[in-house]
Amino acid sequence: MLNLTGVFIKYGDRELLKRVNATIKNGERVGLIGRNGAGKTTLLKLITGEVSPHEGKLEITKGMSIGHLKQVLDFDNTHTVMEEALLAFEEYWEIQRAIDEYNKQLEIRTDYESDEYADIIQNITDQSERLGMFDADSPEAQASKILKGLGFKDQELHNPLSTFSGGWLMRVEMAKLLLQHPDILLLDEPTNHLDIESIIWLEKYLQSYNGIIILISHDKMFLDNVTNRTIEVELGRLIDIKGNYTKFMTEKGFQSKITQSAFENQQREIQQKEKLIEKFRAKASKAKLAQSLIKQLDKMDKVEVFSGDKKVMNIRFPEPPRSGRDVVTMKGLGKSYGDKEVLQNVDLLIERGDRVAFVGQNGQGKSTLAKIITKHVEASEGALILTPTVEIGYYAQNNHETLDGNSTLYDTLYNHTPAELKTRVRAILGSFLFSGDDIDKKIKVLSGGERARLAMACLVVNPVNLLVLDEPTNHLDILSKQTLKESLAEFKGTLIVVSHDRDFLSGMTNKTYEFADHSIKEYLGDINYFLEKKAMDDFREVELDYKKKKNQSDHSNQVKTEETTVSTPKVSNADEKELKRALQNTERTIGQLEKEISGLESKMGADGFYESSDSKDILEKYKQQKEKLSSKEEEWSLIVEKLEA
Repeated sequence: MLNLTGVFIKYGDRELLKRVNATIKNGERVGLIGRNGAGKTTLLKLITGEVSPHEGKLEITKGMSIGHLKQVLDFDNTHTVMEEALLAFEEYWEIQRAIDEYNKQLEIRTDYESDEYADIIQNITDQSERLGMFDADSPEAQASKILKGLGFKDQELHNPLSTFSGGWLMRVEMAKLLLQHPDILLLDEPTNHLDIESIIWLEKYLQSYNGIIILISHDKMFLDNVTNRTIEVELGRLIDIKGNYTKFMTEKGFQSKITQSAFENQQREIQQKEKLIEKFRAKASKAKLAQSLIKQLDKMDKVEVFSGDKKVMNIRFPEPPRSGRDVVTMKGLGKSYGDKEVLQNVDLLIERGDRVAFVGQNGQGKSTLAKIITKHVEASEGALILTPTVEIGYYAQNNHETLDGNSTLYDTLYNHTPAELKTRVRAILGSFLFSGDDIDKKIKVLSGGERARLAMACLVVNPVNLLVLDEPTNHLDILSKQTLKESLAEFKGTLIVVSHDRDFLSGMTNKTYEFADHSIKEYLGDINYFLEKKAMDDFREVELDYKKKKNQSDHSNQVKTEETTVSTPKVSNADEKELKRALQNTERTIGQLEKEISGLESKMGADGFYESSDSKDILEKYKQQKEKLSSKEEEWSLIVEKLEA
């Protein structure tokens, strides 16, 4: 268990945490959310002991181990991926070495009846019991499973670390952390260095994690799929609600409306009493009554309305100039860096008005192709044809590539701004949440989120008809991401976006290009269509593989004689009838539940729902019916499997 009591942290004049309290128990997976700079990372540092509270205390159950995904990596680059991952098993190897040492001693001793000999036997027993507490799979098997889940291929596990980029090295560090399986797992933006498939794998892994998880993330879908409790850090206080991000936002809105209503009622009561006090104060006969009313006001527990931090960027893309129909055309395009081939024989056509997502594993060429299109990198072979009327706006994943670190915010935006807008530079910076002395800061001292906002400001001051955005959400909080998504929905030009954020991509594009094995595959739909199609394709692959193995197994297991063939018996006719009856009943129940859920959703979508007296009951019933539906769907799946056996 982890317990915060009256924790107060202050930096300069800013009170970051204002005497906050929280208790987190085993099995809780906490999503730590809030605006950039709100104090989320400070809370994690408090738990790891990197910072101490100015007031209050942090208590952690004795013996609990803490694992924190480090942002600064310190590797021996001569290690292979597997060798580095196996360092997570330091305790396992120590026990194994101790057992080996004791066994060596037994080999040379002949004093079988001595106390020393008995002690060695006991030590081997004790150490073997400790060894038995580890996973039954070998360290190599465990490491291989997690590394492959995080996107490494079999052949890459034995490559030296020096051959991998920083993003892939971060995956190695995450694998080591997961293999250690600490009692308290702290993750700060764990999806930033992962592709979509690895994020989905990590979600499933964390869902069954035995321990406490506290994670900071701006990925709404990841939070929804992993967490069962949400704590928001906002203006120095904690807003703590059981449930994932979506449940948190619903409940927070509900609580806010109740508080607002209570506040308004109390204010009316206060005003009435203050009028009576003024009325009675001048009359001697009513003086005691006036004093009584004053005491009542003094003792009243005042309802406070917490407005929160609702400041967001004001992003508005100018009307794009008209472009030619074929905006980007590629024929046989390839790109290599020395001996490393990234892209090969790419044929691609992006037409005016297309909204395209680039997805796939890191290192497969998404950012490289974005740089080729924006003329920041040249192709090694083939042709790239851009329509002559193209005007490109480019947001680089690493903003230090496009922004001068020694320039100030004001000078940077001023230099990007056309002449007719130069008088409005301060106002534009203000719309991106930069004000006062902020505008004189140098780029090199900005946080990732501040740099992202400035790069976005530079993007919107010039009209463009082709936007190329490379991981634009990496340093944006949830509100800022939503603002950007809404702005892009109104952009009327052609859009190319490289991203691994499923919620951000959902509904945004009409084409999805998957990058894998030096080539590109087109899917005519958004990220949801892509994931459904991928899951279907993967399922078909698994199904074909299963049928192939089953046929081989059936062939080898059949016992043939001259007159008879004995094979695995099928479900009996009576059992089959019973299963079909159960299937019909289950399907009927599923239909009823879906109908009830649809009715509840209609009620929840009605105006004034959260002010109604039965809103809480309806929300609770909705949750229960959704859980029942999930259970019945699992039941249906099991029955179908038995029938097909």
